[in-house]
Amino acid sequence: MNPSSLPASFPWLSVLIWTPLAGAALLALLRTDRAVRWWTLGVTLVIAAAVVPVLLGFNPAAPGFQFVEDRPWILPLGLGYRLGVDGLSLVLVLLTVWLMPLCVLASWSLITTRVRQFMTALLMMETAMLGVFCALDLVLLFLFWEAMLIPMGLLIGVWGGPRRVYAAVKFILYTVAGSMGLLVAIVALYLHSGTLDLRALLGRAYPLAFQLGVFAALFLCFAIKVPMVPFHTWLPAAHVEAPTAGSVLLASVLLKMGTYGFVRLSLPISPEASRLLAPYMSWLSVAAILYGGLTALAQTDLKRLVAYSSIAHMGFATLGIFTLTQAGLQGAILQMVNHGIATGALFIAVGMVYERLHTRELTAAAGLGKHMPVFAGFFGVFALASMAFPGTNNFISEFLALAGAFQYSKPIALAAVPGVVLAAAYCLRMLQKVAYGSPQNPDHSGVADLNLREVVTLAPLLVLVFWIGLKPGPVVRLFEPVVRQLLEQISPSSAPALPVGMFQGPVWPVS
Repeated sequence: MNPSSLPASFPWLSVLIWTPLAGAALLALLRTDRAVRWWTLGVTLVIAAAVVPVLLGFNPAAPGFQFVEDRPWILPLGLGYRLGVDGLSLVLVLLTVWLMPLCVLASWSLITTRVRQFMTALLMMETAMLGVFCALDLVLLFLFWEAMLIPMGLLIGVWGGPRRVYAAVKFILYTVAGSMGLLVAIVALYLHSGTLDLRALLGRAYPLAFQLGVFAALFLCFAIKVPMVPFHTWLPAAHVEAPTAGSVLLASVLLKMGTYGFVRLSLPISPEASRLLAPYMSWLSVAAILYGGLTALAQTDLKRLVAYSSIAHMGFATLGIFTLTQAGLQGAILQMVNHGIATGALFIAVGMVYERLHTRELTAAAGLGKHMPVFAGFFGVFALASMAFPGTNNFISEFLALAGAFQYSKPIALAAVPGVVLAAAYCLRMLQKVAYGSPQNPDHSGVADLNLREVVTLAPLLVLVFWIGLKPGPVVRLFEPVVRQLLEQISPSSAPALPVGMFQGPVWPVS
């Protein structure tokens, strides 16, 4: 199907964005928790199906935005209701809409209080997340960005663990601080360019001093969201206290908004500043990879272990971005998707353990594989995917990110390699404990294996782990034109000199 075969005037993206909010409003009419659950699942499945025409009508050979909606909004400021997707945003839209039904299923029996409010918050989150990935006006993007704060704060603060209020407040404070950087960058771009249309901003040349200021403001926002070391301290608390669906959305979607912002805004708007600061960003990424891996290796709480592993895996994404190479950027974008799949699956699996044992301690979960063989099979695959085992999805993305790092700077790449070994160490340790344990395992004879709903929740993620791991081409082809266009935008004939010493290395891959 070609884009021309679809009705050009039909607002496909508006339907995707606003249907969850409409579904959330109608939850007020339902009387029972059972009806609320089924309605929410139905709404998320409808949205997951509604994205299929967009996927089929998308032209992967075109680097520009497609399915564009452009309507006047605030005329005195030149603001518009502007939506559109390219390959980069489309893969994240697909990840979001196809994860949401799984979040509902994962919360089916785990959430027993204020079910209506919980499902309302989930649907509000979906609207905000999709809005960020589709917005082409920076004010509209900022509004969706801020809108995520309310439902996610509620998910953590109302349905979270014992320290849920502390975790929710910390999440809100960090997010608001980052948002101020985004707002400063938006105001600066408007005063300099007179427009906030993203399509117009990406094609302009800016003075280096202005680029450095914008990059710094955007860095504050996106580094907190990723999160990059040392802005990471909100993440473990939020993950540990959040309910399962909240942890999945945090790891699989919200963290990707930081890397999405770097690729969508930081690189094309401030290309010279990006080249100048890329070595320092790369070393910060290496710090995240090593710190996240070492800290995950020391954890005894399953959820905290997976949370710290997210810091390491997202470090590979930011490392790939700031290698400024084709392989690195492809690996970074693919890592956004793959981390969302594998880590989201691990958080769902940990939630299933908690639902049965009411604890997430590794010692208490030791030897579960003997009485839960189906669970152990799923858990084993997702653990291997998280450690980037060949044949699973994370392998190809981390391989590309490291390949780009070697093209950019061998010292930086070599410093990141131990992160791969650390991933194997903490993932295999976790898998060995849960599946086998020791001769003195707790008695799990009364623990039931996965039921049909739980198998249905994990099975799609299992399929994606192997499908992308064995055949990543269809996914890469969606955003490959975006990568090529981005490389053209940030590769002028003359570039500012990079610092010498350990930062030396080719900026662009040798053809």
